[in-house]
Amino acid sequence: MMNRLRRLPRRAILMACAALPVGALGVWALGQRNSTPREVATLPPPRGPLRVYHLGHSLVGAEIPYLLAQFAGEGHRYNVQRGSGTSLRAHWEEGEPILDFEKVNAAPIWRAPKDALATLGYDAVIFTEMVELRDAIKYFNAAHYLNLWADLARKGNPNARLYLYETWHRLDDPDGWLARIDKDLDALWLGQLTSKDDRTANDQPLYLIPGGQVLAAITRAAEAGGIPGLTDRNALFDLLPDGTRDQIHLSPLGAYIVALTHYAVLYHRSPEGLPHQVTLSDGTAYTALDAEGAGILQSLVWQVVTALPRTGLASAAVEVT
Repeated sequence: MMNRLRRLPRRAILMACAALPVGALGVWALGQRNSTPREVATLPPPRGPLRVYHLGHSLVGAEIPYLLAQFAGEGHRYNVQRGSGTSLRAHWEEGEPILDFEKVNAAPIWRAPKDALATLGYDAVIFTEMVELRDAIKYFNAAHYLNLWADLARKGNPNARLYLYETWHRLDDPDGWLARIDKDLDALWLGQLTSKDDRTANDQPLYLIPGGQVLAAITRAAEAGGIPGLTDRNALFDLLPDGTRDQIHLSPLGAYIVALTHYAVLYHRSPEGLPHQVTLSDGTAYTALDAEGAGILQSLVWQVVTALPRTGLASAAVEVT
């Protein structure tokens, strides 16, 4: 494969991978935390550009769908509905307010989700739930509303690919940011949250876009000195107007990484060789590290998504439980 990664020093890639805990790029994510994930079938690669709907909140943001469209190229189209801290219940129930709705939703990118999913035949639909995820499950009936949304998308297009976008919690989470990412995937995201949407391999299951897992892997590699130009997790998160670190919302670099993750999972293509010089949603130019550092990021994204069976990629082994 002739791309930028071929020209990267092999030592740099090995350092980045060695920075991860034992098994972190293999079945660790679905096998070493006493989990019992459901079997899912692998998906064939899509035949062409996708029409995608993103339903969520500020951890979807403006940049991730916008960058994904740049990576995918001509023909990729998307619509969104977002809010600030919005639960899947609030998106579903007409009487519940969606914080910052007018600020973050504007046509033509915004489309009302119920009508859009029922009538427009999206190729892929991506759901995410509010954080704190434990509160969403306990107080906002998250599993029930995820199932309602998934069934609506299935009725709108029996061939749609459905995805659960795994996010993350605050950097200052008292249980530890990395610890939460490690344990929550199976216990909460693929356990409790999907518990009312038990679909078989042939009945449009919910696949996974592992945003949190990718950020954790890159953090471990960076903090072990394996990624030139990136030394710690703080650079993945934005700055607030007063100059302090935002504890949950991504910086342009973080959004770039999670958009690479979306691209790899949705299109079944390695992000290796994608540009590291991009345009943000406000029209400004942005450069994600240098070519060497960005190439290592791209390689790590591909290794993580292909190690997790729930992404549906053929290169990720299906685990039978």
